[in-house]
Amino acid sequence: MGLLTGSASVTRCIVTSRPDTIKFDSAAFEEITPGASLRERIGFIPFEPGAEYQVGQRRWAFRVRIDVLKPDPTRVQERLKDLIRAHQETADDPFVSTRKRRDLRQLAEEELLLETSPRSRVIECCLDDSTLWIGTTAKAHLGTVLGLLYQVNVIADFRTPWSDHGDESPASDVLDSRESWQSMLGCRFLRRLLEDVDIMVEPESGSVRLVTREAKVSLTGAVVNDLLHYVERGAVLLAARMVAGNVVFRFDALNYRMSGIRIETEHHETWQDQLDERLEKIDALHELLDRKYAALRMRLTS
Repeated sequence: MGLLTGSASVTRCIVTSRPDTIKFDSAAFEEITPGASLRERIGFIPFEPGAEYQVGQRRWAFRVRIDVLKPDPTRVQERLKDLIRAHQETADDPFVSTRKRRDLRQLAEEELLLETSPRSRVIECCLDDSTLWIGTTAKAHLGTVLGLLYQVNVIADFRTPWSDHGDESPASDVLDSRESWQSMLGCRFLRRLLEDVDIMVEPESGSVRLVTREAKVSLTGAVVNDLLHYVERGAVLLAARMVAGNVVFRFDALNYRMSGIRIETEHHETWQDQLDERLEKIDALHELLDRKYAALRMRLTS
């Protein structure tokens, strides 16, 4: 699920500092060579081999590739058993200490690494002037992308409407926001969207996450009646599958992130045109929610 094809999962960031010329090649991706001691490699790659990173005025399209070399845990366990048995057959003392077992496990991993191929993950991104679009909502991968951009002097942070307006997160006796960008305002906002005429919870094949003082609750299917029941009793809405016009998406209220965005586009001859149309619609969805937040802001913060 990237920016270019399929359902989109997107995190929007604001760029606070960047050079006029971004040297992506200085942090380009390099393959892990066979037999190397490296377990992970991260770097930039273009959208297509040989393509330019800059695709417009103050606009760059790039991908972040993450290769991780990790042997299969089941194979490691089986190889470890073989090594332990071989050690017991040759050693005077058949007892295997904890330290020896740790050394044999490391040996098993190193042997299997020689015949293991890296697992690759590619994250599509677009830097459009001061807005950065990252094609994932996974926390670990977001940190990786932002850290790699920092190496080429691009500094960005997550953008939310409450950070735009300088609104502080209200306290809650049901939920604690653990990250600096998270806010109960997002949960209050999602609650108010239940009354909106332009955006609504998916009525038939819905998916909702809530939290009460006692437990976390997940609802699926025709969720509206059960959802209203929980909300009336003080449950906090965390996320929901929503519908805005002909766009279906999942809204993570606490983080103000959208995933599973189903986007219909025209057929395009080039990937640049495809990316332009999809980003235009993703941006329009964010702008719609931003306007809704601004209209409800005084009720949310009071």
